[in-house]
Amino acid sequence: MVRGYVLVRLVPGFEANVINQISVIPGVGDIILVFGRWDALVRVEAKTLHALSRLVVSQIRGVQGVQATETLVQAEL
Repeated sequence: MVRGYVLVRLVPGFEANVINQISVIPGVGDIILVFGRWDALVRVEAKTLHALSRLVVSQIRGVQGVQATETLVQAEL
């Protein structure tokens, strides 16, 4: 299982709608709203790195009101 965190910048005025849409995407865990350069932190997981990429690119970035993302893939030592 590949786990990661997606930092999300939102378009002002779309926050509630975006959070509702992202929360029902399979593979999305917690969504935490934050202050700063990013507006939300989304915990994600998928079976493979390729599947995680599709989740971020096709589904999270595809939500109207998502302005930008940065994905941090969890590392194991």
